[in-house]
Amino acid sequence: MFGNKHSLQMQRSLTFWIQWLVAIGLFTTVLGLLTWYQIGGFPAQYRELAVQAVLVSVPIYTLLKVYDRRSSGLITGLARLLGGWLLLMALLAVVAFATRVGALYSREIVLQWVVLGYLVQVLAFLPLHDLARHYHRNLRDERKALIVGTNAVALQLADVLVNQREEPMVGLIGSGTESNREVQPYPVLGDIEDIRRVIKERQVRRLYIALPLRELERIERLYLDLLDVHVDVIWVPDLSSLFMLNQSVSDLSGLPAIHLNESPLTANPTEAFLKMALDRSVALVAILALSPLLIATALAVKLSSRGPVLFKQERHGWNGRIIRVWKFRSMRVHQDTRVKQATRDDPRVTAVGRFIRRTSIDELPQLFNVLFGDMSLVGPRPHAVAHNDFYADKIMAYMARHRIKPGITGLAQVSGARGETETVDKMAQRVEFDLQYIRNWSLWLDIKILIKTPLTLVSKDIY
Repeated sequence: MFGNKHSLQMQRSLTFWIQWLVAIGLFTTVLGLLTWYQIGGFPAQYRELAVQAVLVSVPIYTLLKVYDRRSSGLITGLARLLGGWLLLMALLAVVAFATRVGALYSREIVLQWVVLGYLVQVLAFLPLHDLARHYHRNLRDERKALIVGTNAVALQLADVLVNQREEPMVGLIGSGTESNREVQPYPVLGDIEDIRRVIKERQVRRLYIALPLRELERIERLYLDLLDVHVDVIWVPDLSSLFMLNQSVSDLSGLPAIHLNESPLTANPTEAFLKMALDRSVALVAILALSPLLIATALAVKLSSRGPVLFKQERHGWNGRIIRVWKFRSMRVHQDTRVKQATRDDPRVTAVGRFIRRTSIDELPQLFNVLFGDMSLVGPRPHAVAHNDFYADKIMAYMARHRIKPGITGLAQVSGARGETETVDKMAQRVEFDLQYIRNWSLWLDIKILIKTPLTLVSKDIY
């Protein structure tokens, strides 16, 4: 199983590096020809520019999956290539501006390079894209697949093979212990005793076993029985009875490891670094841009009632670490024996506080939490420690929401699960959105949530 997985990864990696090497060869050549034609040489600053472009293109093209055949049709692939090239050019422009070397470059050469560099990459992308898809299609066609099992996991696996991986799937084999025998649109070709006949008649090259964990002994017997048959046997464990978070499978020096619960920040260190870079850079820019609003709000809060401008509360952060979250104070100074959520028409809220809560201006100081690294722009909203202690034993996997950094906004907030959570059911709904975010986290998801967030600021549930 792991050998097949590594083989596929190597094929995908080889496809990427071949197309990338062709691309950098073309766009560096174009830059050299442009400078030679207009200047009569290839000066040092343009050579440095070419080196920077080559180095920066690797993470950018990887992040945007420019050469990923699994998710790229021709039009999508060209769009990803354009996005990667423009992002590369934008970052090079930022570097040139920050280092004050922009004046060393000819604007005419740079603009021509932006256009011609993309066009020559397109000319190379078209045939290489077709060759890669043709090569992988031929490999796929040789791997006729058969699935042992007719349960929900087997059906889900069949959908993945047919609709996503486009593998030729001949049908299913019933285990004799499952009741779901009428499976459409996938035919059931017999029971386990028929498996050798089906493999031979249908020329099956890949056998997936999708049986429940209680069938472990049967799975082992089936595997041993098929050792003399020329077929790849792949076990897809039915772990549906377990609650898993951001699960994955890896190879620990030959030992298979199933990650049942893994933080996205440790599972994807490269994307985690990019998330951190995005968070802190956007937070810094936002603080500078919003500084007049921050100062005006601070003055309004100070004049509205006695007490500090900022309200700092201990909340749980990443991996349960205690952090102090900043907000503009929106309530009068009071003594509570317990932490209580704000409610509609809460008498503790000041007139200024009501406005900044309705507009979410009170949350803006958390940009400093993001800048200091305690929070992220997007993630599960941090709750007061007392609230976490209350809900931890009432909602399954409640504390699992701390497997990623808390955020100023999140999937729950843009999905309507914001405001007061006066019932356990409402909090459970918010937690489900938080866990869904952790399972499906990506930088693109963060960007989509950030785009949607301003549209939620007029919600009637904020008070």
